[in-house]
Amino acid sequence: MDSYDIIVVGGGPAGMSCALNILRGGKTVLLLEKENFGGQIATSPRVENIAGIKDISGQEFTDKLYDQLDALGFVFELEDVQKITKKSDGFIVKTDYNEYECKAVVLATGCKHRHIGVDREEELIGKGVSYCAVCDGAFYKGEEVALIGDANSALQYALALSNYCTKVHICALFDHLFADKILCDRVKEKENIDIRYNIELQEFIGKDELSGLRFRDKNTGEPVNYNVRAVFIAIGQIPDNDRYAELVDLDHGYIVTDELMQTKTPGIFAIGDCRSKKYRQVATATGDGLVGALSACNYVETH
Repeated sequence: MDSYDIIVVGGGPAGMSCALNILRGGKTVLLLEKENFGGQIATSPRVENIAGIKDISGQEFTDKLYDQLDALGFVFELEDVQKITKKSDGFIVKTDYNEYECKAVVLATGCKHRHIGVDREEELIGKGVSYCAVCDGAFYKGEEVALIGDANSALQYALALSNYCTKVHICALFDHLFADKILCDRVKEKENIDIRYNIELQEFIGKDELSGLRFRDKNTGEPVNYNVRAVFIAIGQIPDNDRYAELVDLDHGYIVTDELMQTKTPGIFAIGDCRSKKYRQVATATGDGLVGALSACNYVETH
């Protein structure tokens, strides 16, 4: 069984920042990521809230982090962690393929896309229902599309889609947008972006593929229909930490930590969007990664 000083679970900005600083601290680290590096930020077309960087795509930012890690010779595996077991002198991390030993674990599991919960949603994923405009938007070049959401990610998606779709219909559940003012202003300036407020999705229309959407106007009760072959759902993320519930305290699914990223189990730390906190931005994630790395390295040195 391979052994490391520290295992980082999750390859988003928090996990990558953490692994980088663990290596800089002279400790061995294994980074485990179940899908692909970058997490949610990798699909963002434009990131503008990182100090010192005017703007950058999420994928380019992820690539730069990866290059930093690669230059230090980091070790990673694309595996899904199933269980973490505490033992007297550390932990055993079991994945879908292997088992590893370590002295400390840093959880950087991020969040997953929140689904809207309307019938046939799961059935139509990849058949007109998408959660990533960057991934799937180009398939609908020259067409009208709909986007459900009202915060930063949703508006960033709408702006990206407007570059190659003839019309983007933003469907908002409430009577205003919750995004940063600069994004709201950009969206409202775009002639091919239409915003409809106070509507709630009732039905996905279409047999084998999406052909339309039926909403209900919350004020009048009247139906609102869009004949589109694609809808992009951007209504936030939810944590996926239940498998660690025996080792950490959870607050509405998010991991409870102190300011040093420590959980209730000595030797287990949590960083980034998976932990309970008020603000979830790429800058706060990388900051958590640094603090988590320093705390984990200190733990390894003192135990």
